[in-house]
Amino acid sequence: MDRLKHWESVYTTKGERDLSWFEEVPAVSLELIEAAGLSAGTCVVDVGGGESRLVDELLARGLDCLAVLDVSHEALVRTRARLGDAAQTVTWIEADVTGAWSLKPMDVWHDRAVFHFLVDADDRRRYVSHLRETLKLHGSAVIATFAADGPERCSGLPVVRYSPALLADELGDGFTLIESRPHLHTTPGGTIQSFQYSRFQRAS
Repeated sequence: MDRLKHWESVYTTKGERDLSWFEEVPAVSLELIEAAGLSAGTCVVDVGGGESRLVDELLARGLDCLAVLDVSHEALVRTRARLGDAAQTVTWIEADVTGAWSLKPMDVWHDRAVFHFLVDADDRRRYVSHLRETLKLHGSAVIATFAADGPERCSGLPVVRYSPALLADELGDGFTLIESRPHLHTTPGGTIQSFQYSRFQRAS
């Protein structure tokens, strides 16, 4: 499957509020990032950020060490346009998370609903490799996926559903599960989707 072609098509044919994952305020993500110890000097990367409003919220909290990664050029163009001049503060990375890219060490790795699209084990290994390369020791990874009772497909693609324990197994040694919580997300169309959010700490 050509991820670039798929997601570019999604973002060029649908408006922000037509996307099932749209959140006016990414409240659970913010709560878990804040629980990890958020300050004005915290460096955060939002993996698969797309048109997420997370970057807006972090900028509003005074952060100036932010990065947004997404495979879709269109998604990043739209987000930068929404932010206006504030977009200059952010590092924008147009890449597949499993592909070739790099970033300076970050304090927080955030991913809402990218990892569950990686149905190929090699893709998951490449994802975890980037996570290990990018996240500082003692840094935090906040990763949200569909829960065990969540949808089997999203945006026309199959997904892998996780419990916090299964997700911890995928990340492997060196990541300690600190907390997890279930979350029922209501899509703009009124559908209820079951997610699990997990916060890990990078161990030494």
